[in-house]
Amino acid sequence: MKRIAVMSDTHDVLRPSVLEVVKTCDAIIHAGDFARESILDALRPLGSIYAVRGNNDRMWAGSLKDSLRFQIGGVHFFLTHDKRDVARNLDGIDVVIFGHSHKYFQEIIDGRLWLNPGSCGRPRFGGPLSMAVMEINEADYTWTAQKIPID
Repeated sequence: MKRIAVMSDTHDVLRPSVLEVVKTCDAIIHAGDFARESILDALRPLGSIYAVRGNNDRMWAGSLKDSLRFQIGGVHFFLTHDKRDVARNLDGIDVVIFGHSHKYFQEIIDGRLWLNPGSCGRPRFGGPLSMAVMEINEADYTWTAQKIPID
């Protein structure tokens, strides 16, 4: 079984409570808006990282793509920052992950999980900070929302 930290919109803040969660995971999925390369650099040694650039990463993140398709275990992912940029063709995709809104969202649509982990960096729009943890066992997966305290 693999544990995956799913996060987005850190905006130059890597909270100790977020790091505690990430350190229990085998891999990290980040849906963009790191805001600074130092956040990505701090996450790299903690596990395999799958990341895209967000609208606040354009100045430094030329090596990151706007969207990414990848597989962990038997689960196929599509990752992008903004939900409006999700590919029209999602054949073979099990999980769609996006960020940008800073609001946690999860829904099964046409048999796929659509997941926005919310923001785990800076609070915005009066909402709570959050991320998610996925557990993958071959082609089966579960996910849990994680509320992040403002520390």
